[in-house]
Amino acid sequence: MIRDAKKKPPAKPRKSKIVVAPCFTREFALLERGIWPVAGCDEAGRGPLAGPVVAAAVVLDPNNIPKGLDDSKKLTESKREALFEEICATSSFAVAYASPTRIDRDNILRASLWALARAVASLPDAPKHVFVDGRDKIDTTADCEAVIGGDALVLSIAAASIIAKVSRDRLMCRLAEDCPGYGFEIHKGYGVPQHMAALNELGPSIHHRSLFAPVAAARARHQAGVRAAGLIEVHTTIDIDISA
Repeated sequence: MIRDAKKKPPAKPRKSKIVVAPCFTREFALLERGIWPVAGCDEAGRGPLAGPVVAAAVVLDPNNIPKGLDDSKKLTESKREALFEEICATSSFAVAYASPTRIDRDNILRASLWALARAVASLPDAPKHVFVDGRDKIDTTADCEAVIGGDALVLSIAAASIIAKVSRDRLMCRLAEDCPGYGFEIHKGYGVPQHMAALNELGPSIHHRSLFAPVAAARARHQAGVRAAGLIEVHTTIDIDISA
């Protein structure tokens, strides 16, 4: 008698991944109550070792919102560039920069919040309500609401994340022309191996955040190398003089 093969348990259904896209719900709710303009703001560049933090504030036109807005980190470079142009053409926006000097002086968080507040203050029309990405509110005369993960939830914050990211990337490409050799145009100042190798060889530039630990360590290594090379050179010269 042939035994029946053991039946395998039915496969568990795969859980479908829920894709969350930013929406205009929060802005529209305020608009319905007569609260407008409503701005979203976000920053780019907290993590890099070089370059400024760039903040952007955007007030979308409810009747002309570009399609495909999303957290800038989820978009390809070409898609970000295309949406950047659409946002600039259809929305009210402002950009502010916190320099490496300010970052070193105030710390990265305070410098970022300062830049965000400055971007909001620079909008052509003062907003009545501001959505800001993250857990910290900013210093503004408008009602301010911090939204954790806001660039993936609130459409105007997503738009601001694109403006901030593209503005910073373009700036880092210009800084690469001013300070060649570091590869700013490729890694945008982040601490990738190529950047760290250049830091160790060339030492930090004026565009680096001097108090960030990897930059300070690279400066120490570079200076030690320069001193060692200087000592070897002096020693060699003395040997030559003596032999003469």
